[in-house]
Amino acid sequence: MDVARYITNEKGQIEDVILSSGIHVKTVYGPEDLEAVGFDYERDLGRPGEPPFTRNNFSTGYRTREWTTRQYTGFGTARETNERFRLMIDHGQTGLNVAFDLPTQMGLDSDHPMAFGEVGRVGMAVDSLRDFETAFAGIDLHKVGAGLTINAVASIMLAMYQAVAEKLGFDRTKISATPQNDIIKEVIGRGAWIYPLEPAIKLIGDTIEYSMTAMPRTNPVSLCGYHIRESGATPAQEMAYAFCIGNAYIDETARRGYEPEQFVGRFSFNLNIFGNLWEQVAKFRAGRKVWAANLQQKYGVKDPKNLMLRGLFAGGGSGLTKAEPENNIMRGAYYGLAAALSGAQSTALCSFDEAYAIPTERSALLSLRTLQLLMDEVGLRDTVDPLAGSYFIETLTKQMEEKIWEEMRDIEEHGGIVQAVAQGYVPRKLAWQAYEFERDVQNGSLIKVGVNKYATGVEEEVELHEYNEEWAECQATDLAELKRTREAEPVKATLKALEEAARKGDNVMYALVDCCKAYATVGEMADVFRQVYGTYHEPSIF
Repeated sequence: MDVARYITNEKGQIEDVILSSGIHVKTVYGPEDLEAVGFDYERDLGRPGEPPFTRNNFSTGYRTREWTTRQYTGFGTARETNERFRLMIDHGQTGLNVAFDLPTQMGLDSDHPMAFGEVGRVGMAVDSLRDFETAFAGIDLHKVGAGLTINAVASIMLAMYQAVAEKLGFDRTKISATPQNDIIKEVIGRGAWIYPLEPAIKLIGDTIEYSMTAMPRTNPVSLCGYHIRESGATPAQEMAYAFCIGNAYIDETARRGYEPEQFVGRFSFNLNIFGNLWEQVAKFRAGRKVWAANLQQKYGVKDPKNLMLRGLFAGGGSGLTKAEPENNIMRGAYYGLAAALSGAQSTALCSFDEAYAIPTERSALLSLRTLQLLMDEVGLRDTVDPLAGSYFIETLTKQMEEKIWEEMRDIEEHGGIVQAVAQGYVPRKLAWQAYEFERDVQNGSLIKVGVNKYATGVEEEVELHEYNEEWAECQATDLAELKRTREAEPVKATLKALEEAARKGDNVMYALVDCCKAYATVGEMADVFRQVYGTYHEPSIF
């Protein structure tokens, strides 16, 4: 279940409300409810900016710092994407959230036969450093951080981001990049994997280790509960699975001799918002508390700055509908409200037309304006954690906390997240829940306004961002020109060095940076890993 279930009597009166995480909502709450869940002010709430961080990561909340706005952006070639980047920045966007096309995500160059029909369709096509040079031209990378929404080849993209920053004259120690870089989530939720889990996790460890010294402002991994939720997880499972995945990456890096205290403070999160407003707020408040406790109890992390749950709370695509699409504008506003009420550090909203296609310029700006309106006009920056002390919210937060711990214990009982995913336990569970959700929307037992309640039945015209086949032709032409004009020997030598590092089990990031600077292509670098590591084979989940 991904939205609240309302149980009504014959008169249509609500008799029970069951949130998607399985929590029952009472008609009214009072002090006795806080007592029942064992609420303690200092232990469970405390002051903003202090452990357990239930209220906010920062003592003054949004009064002294705006939340970062990061609309998901990227399509066609690097030229079109650069134009959209600069448009959004000119209109007040404060960070980038870069979308890549499917061939790039799968480590395929634009001239690969399997890339046919997909080049630039759902994100920017990237074949080499030359594309990054175009995409980030005219953008101050010291001031504007970039999220790189990519996983299987995240190590390649992070190396390329360093290479382009240096090529454009920026100091790699001062740039901020956040590759999603969460391959376990990919196996659970999206399917854009390439390599088997063990070497894929090893590559993530390489990026974490490398970033500690080479790119200290980089967030080398963004734990992506977002796509787990989109795949059928409840809000409690979304947080729990993301935390278990985070533990797996901590364990991988700690095996190299590092203390979690040295690197976990740069972990970031990408988390989802749709459905019941109160459940979302409680999810994030409880999540900050659980993540901090997890790091303290399991890994002995002490520095408060390293205990923070940092990242992007984003309005979720699964909440949008193709029916009556303009309703999605209102949905997005409430998703943004939930993010603000729960103390989001950074926020993005799915645009109202994303149930059809990638956003048009108009819809992307509407989403940005929604966030800006909430920030500067509605009053959400007035005080920190405005819902604190509510009998309902504090009770719900405590209940959500226990649900998250319960789901984490379930994963541990199944051998940890890697084994639970590799053996199909988690994918099987979420697939069944996704089926139940869709079934219940179709039969009307879960309400979607404009779909199964108050529906007009009128099909609305929506201006779509149309795919342009010339993008693929331009990309193929540019790629052919690159291969014709680049120096062959440096490409050959750096790819050979990459292969040697991969076979030895060395950190491959150094070799990847050299490959990028020599204008090796994404497909060439990814193919080296395919040759060394092989490819992942999905287990049957039924």
